Amino acid sequence: MGALDSGNTAWILTSASLVFLMTPGVAFFYGGMVRAKAVLNMLMLEAAALSVTMIIWTLWGWSIAYAGNDIGGIFGDPASGFLLKDSMVAQDGVFTTTGLNSNNYPVSVDVAFQVAFAMITVGLICGAIAERVKYSTWMIFVALWITFDYAPMAHMVWNGGLLSGDGAISKAIGATAHDFAGGTVVHINAAVAALIIVLIIGKRKGFGTQPFRPHNVPFVMLGAFLLWFGWFGFNAGSAFAANGTAGYAWVSTSAATAAAMLSWGFTEKIRSGHYTAMGAASGMVAGLVGITPAADVVSPLWAIVLGAIVGILTCLACGLKFKFGYDDSLDVVGVHGVGGFTGTLLVGFFGEGTGLLAGGDWKQLVVQFLIALVAILYSAVITAIIAFALEKTIGWRVTEAQEVGGIDLADQGERAYDFAGTASSVLKEVK
Repeated sequence: MGALDSGNTAWILTSASLVFLMTPGVAFFYGGMVRAKAVLNMLMLEAAALSVTMIIWTLWGWSIAYAGNDIGGIFGDPASGFLLKDSMVAQDGVFTTTGLNSNNYPVSVDVAFQVAFAMITVGLICGAIAERVKYSTWMIFVALWITFDYAPMAHMVWNGGLLSGDGAISKAIGATAHDFAGGTVVHINAAVAALIIVLIIGKRKGFGTQPFRPHNVPFVMLGAFLLWFGWFGFNAGSAFAANGTAGYAWVSTSAATAAAMLSWGFTEKIRSGHYTAMGAASGMVAGLVGITPAADVVSPLWAIVLGAIVGILTCLACGLKFKFGYDDSLDVVGVHGVGGFTGTLLVGFFGEGTGLLAGGDWKQLVVQFLIALVAILYSAVITAIIAFALEKTIGWRVTEAQEVGGIDLADQGERAYDFAGTASSVLKEVK
């Protein structure tokens, strides 16, 4: 291990900040999609994703994911890195890091980068359960889910566990599993969890019989733009160095995202005759999701093709909730589930030198399918246990009257917009 690399340190710390920004980006993205009576609750759910995750990560999440001794390729020992004790040290009364990692930047910077990933992952889930869940239940869920689902999944994929390139599945197939920045850990994981909770807590009143229109489309667009910006830290930061791979991940991420936005728009135009702002925002996010597992291993051509495929499929998938009757409020399953699974699978087709079309080998496709399948099963089982336990104890839902009247007023005791006050002010000025 060499001397501290200030370039790598600065880049990963910047990337951590960019990824942190993604959760507020999701807050605006989701917040604009809900009705006016639920926007504060949505912003609060995202605030809880940030705050509760940070506490759990400091206590034992980091240890389970990265710092603890491996247990069965599934998770790390939560005690050995408890309260970051093997990552931070006090010197002359000032805390610093205990050492450098393999890319010669401080371990403390890695803690920051990885907790931002945990925050955005759990933050994605609440879009599916919008307008009807109690803030108190959500906070408890975040703590349990980060502990028993996200941290072990991160360990399995990114710390040499079962789903990693060094894991048992890769060795059995004879190909190296590849998830560059979170197709399995983040997007498939969050989407499956979202679907499980939705099935347990049930539909909003009026689902399928009345329109639930977004109350602020500019908020949605703002959130999408912030996510695209933050994703440069998400994907380019996952090179873990200020190098050419980081630069290429920036390029491939944007190429795929642009293609997905356009293909979603073309699909929408054919179906409805319009290119909508909602569609553009959703297409951007879908492209970002799809390229995440593949950003470093697909050529510029295949990045564009991947984005175009993901844009079309996710656009079509968002309508499945009406066909199958599950109330995924803001299309977490359609965008993140379908997008994450498709992107993970397409590494097996487009991965340079290993994919079926870019390398002529079927093994990469098989291993990508298997790691995606295991991620789905693990997330489904763990989330079902947590969500069902919460449903049978403290409950998920606000009352029907509170839901109809507005969850903001019921749970937060506030309204986002003082329409009555505004009207009164106008009348006073007229008089």
